[in-house]
Amino acid sequence: MSSSLPPAFSKFHISNFSSTEFSFAKNSSFKPQIPKRSFRISGNSDKFDTPALLDEAPKDVQVVTGDVVAKEERENEGGSKISAVSSSAAIEKDLKNVVNKTASTFAPRASTARKNPAVPGTALYTIFEIQGYASMLLGGALSFNIIFPSNEPDIWRLMGMWSIWMFTIPSLRARDCSKKEKEALNYLFLLIPLLNVIIPFFWKSFAVVWSADTIAFFLMYAWKLGLLQKTD
Repeated sequence: MSSSLPPAFSKFHISNFSSTEFSFAKNSSFKPQIPKRSFRISGNSDKFDTPALLDEAPKDVQVVTGDVVAKEERENEGGSKISAVSSSAAIEKDLKNVVNKTASTFAPRASTARKNPAVPGTALYTIFEIQGYASMLLGGALSFNIIFPSNEPDIWRLMGMWSIWMFTIPSLRARDCSKKEKEALNYLFLLIPLLNVIIPFFWKSFAVVWSADTIAFFLMYAWKLGLLQKTD
């Protein structure tokens, strides 16, 4: 007895099974269930709307935007500027302490511990002030070879070059001047010797050295007395 099916039945069965299976596979579709709580986000950077289904974000979550990042960068930049200013102020304070201590040690000062009698408005205050600026002008005349002219370097021109350091600064420091003016004179007491030693290496001229000392003198006064600061 043969167990094989008739050819017609076999063809019919196979063809019907295949078509049924294909129809089921074609018509059937599986769609995942999407939560109803959703919202649509679209971006138009490429001029196309790109829909997306996302769950609702919790209310306590904050989205970091470009404005927030820029704000943090500005805060960091401001902090770095503040730290730079504070470090610069600390350096200036240390330098001021060193200058004041050095000038107080080596610069001429009163021999007694009594209060300085050369207070503003007194004759002694005026005498010291006139002496200081007169010695500056006399030193300039000697440096430019106007008084006691000579074709060779001599002691008079050398004294004229050092006149601001030897006579002008001590005379002005002998007064009972303000704290800022005293700081300016202390700085000049240390700065002018450096100028008088360094400049002759590059330019051997008494007049140039005296001119540099005079410019440094008035610039230091303008800086310490706040004359260079902008006023609103």
